[in-house]
Amino acid sequence: MITRIYLSVLIRATIVPLCCTLTAISCLAQTRFANSNAVKPVTLVTVNKTSVKADEFVYLYKKNHQDPRKDFTEEKINEYLNLFINFKLKVEEARNRKLDTTKVFLNEFNGYKDELRKPYLPDAKIVDSLVRLTYARMQEEINASHILVKLKPDAPPADTTKAYTKIMRIRKRVVEGEDFGKVASEVSDDQSAKTNRGNLGYFTSLQMVYPFETVAYTTKVGNVSYPVRTKFGYHILKVSDRRPARGEVEVSHILLRTGGDKDSGRVKNLIFELHDQLRAGVNWDELCGQFSEDMSTKASGGRLKPFGSGAMSTVPEFERIAFFLQEPGEISDPFQTQYGWHILRLEKKIPVPPFNEMQASLRNRVIRDERTALSKKDLQDKLRKEYRFMENPGSKSVFLSLADSSLQKGQWNPRPGTVIEKQTLFTLNKNAYRIKDAIAHVKKNQRPTAQAPEKYLDQLYTDYVDLNINRLVESRISDEHPEYKFLLREYYEGILLFDIMEKEVWSKASEDTAGQHSHYLAHKGNFTAGERAIVTLYSSKDSAFASPLQKLIADSAATSALEVLLTQYKVKTETGYFKKTDRAILQQVPWARGVYSVENNGIYYLAWLKRILPSGFMSFEEARPAVISDYQTFLEENWVKQLKQKYRVNLNEKGKQYILQQLQTKG
Repeated sequence: MITRIYLSVLIRATIVPLCCTLTAISCLAQTRFANSNAVKPVTLVTVNKTSVKADEFVYLYKKNHQDPRKDFTEEKINEYLNLFINFKLKVEEARNRKLDTTKVFLNEFNGYKDELRKPYLPDAKIVDSLVRLTYARMQEEINASHILVKLKPDAPPADTTKAYTKIMRIRKRVVEGEDFGKVASEVSDDQSAKTNRGNLGYFTSLQMVYPFETVAYTTKVGNVSYPVRTKFGYHILKVSDRRPARGEVEVSHILLRTGGDKDSGRVKNLIFELHDQLRAGVNWDELCGQFSEDMSTKASGGRLKPFGSGAMSTVPEFERIAFFLQEPGEISDPFQTQYGWHILRLEKKIPVPPFNEMQASLRNRVIRDERTALSKKDLQDKLRKEYRFMENPGSKSVFLSLADSSLQKGQWNPRPGTVIEKQTLFTLNKNAYRIKDAIAHVKKNQRPTAQAPEKYLDQLYTDYVDLNINRLVESRISDEHPEYKFLLREYYEGILLFDIMEKEVWSKASEDTAGQHSHYLAHKGNFTAGERAIVTLYSSKDSAFASPLQKLIADSAATSALEVLLTQYKVKTETGYFKKTDRAILQQVPWARGVYSVENNGIYYLAWLKRILPSGFMSFEEARPAVISDYQTFLEENWVKQLKQKYRVNLNEKGKQYILQQLQTKG
């Protein structure tokens, strides 16, 4: 499924929080919201004192329902409406607790808002800053593993929240100590994780989609990232290594061509004979000159021009093996491409070239890539012209004269007097922005600094100008692109939903052991299972581990002795409750207590059946994952009932009839 190459080709999304993808956003940004004028601003429902318009519900319903025959019935719409109201109740509770005013929330939301706004912003002509960032990242290669929870780009809010909840629970498992690779092989929706344990190998800049790359480069070795959204769903990454980039490689090759009327068997035999001779010490240049069929290089010992990652994309096996070779003079095993059979010899590895040598080609790649975001300064310069920014030099001079050493301590608090405060610093679209407003901005955003006071104040002034331009941009985007307003609300409410659900449901369910026990006892009939066994499975490609391990188990050896043996033979272990049909190897052994050796598809197993459990009720410990899930549902249902008592919900019948008319007509 998602290997490094697969990701580099297919992942083309930007980081998305809880309720939508920027893949969808980018598409929407290129087209006007087709039905923006069709939906009237009629109120559908009021939760507490917050009114929700019908157009929001219609937009979300159409976005998340595609089948006109099944999805646009009155029953389906009413079902979604109930979920929608419950969702709004939770958001209202979060808002009333002022969860949207915390620094953590604002940082997260504003970061997502910046990403969301990008597809709508004017194009910039200069991408130098992005080129330099890309080049800086190209100095390193990252080795990372990932776990995927699948989610369609157009998934409804409930599914999105469910997927996000799931990936956060998985993250909690690995953060609290479970092996990332083991968890990946168990739960990742990337099917390749069952064999590669989620490992993507090494990659560098421009080989992954920008948000995926950014998370990889900003996560410390050994750490687990927070979720990142792609077109495939939510991922968490664990960075296992960072190494200097491999740059370019220079190799020589011997080529024996295939195809046409050539006997492929004879060509294959000959290339292996030549390989044997090279191993025996026969001179490379002599064999190359005599046998290689690359006429352009055989006279020079088969030497090729240096090439970097992607330069041999049409012959990926050639590139892979060339970079796999480590020491100059090292010779590869024979391998085949569409051109024939090759043997490679490593001549040298060349570091990433200096920036000035790469700048032109790198710029072209960046422009073609989705990371064509603008440098902030160039964008703001363009926007200043667009919004008719006019600066009052005299007032700016007066404002900057207020700078003093208190700014360096982050304690600036000037009192310039009413006349000065009322002076206009600048105008945007002829709207005046006064010194007093800039002072308030600086007082709120100042931080201790080593910069000279006037320089720092000038920087904060520039930030203030940019902030107000961005507000105008956002206002224009909302006016011109109604879908942006809806998507922004999805972000805002999605983050709030996660925060409040974490506090009220998820954490309570996972941490309240007494509540879990009570719920288990009250609903014990829900937690039953057929006949199963408590089993530990040991597996390795080396069959030699089985006999000594079986003896250690029989002798009840100390854990340390077992660990030494498991490490020596690279043995994987898995313990849990299994039905006989859960694993193919369990169907090959007696269904009774004991330790059994078995082989399956080249892998050697030791199955230790510790106890056979009859059909019936599961113990609390066995049922605990299911108990927690069930307990979460119980807590959530009770909480929603409390919210309905706390907040008045008024459903506007005209609004309801309107959405039914819109959806059943348009569906």
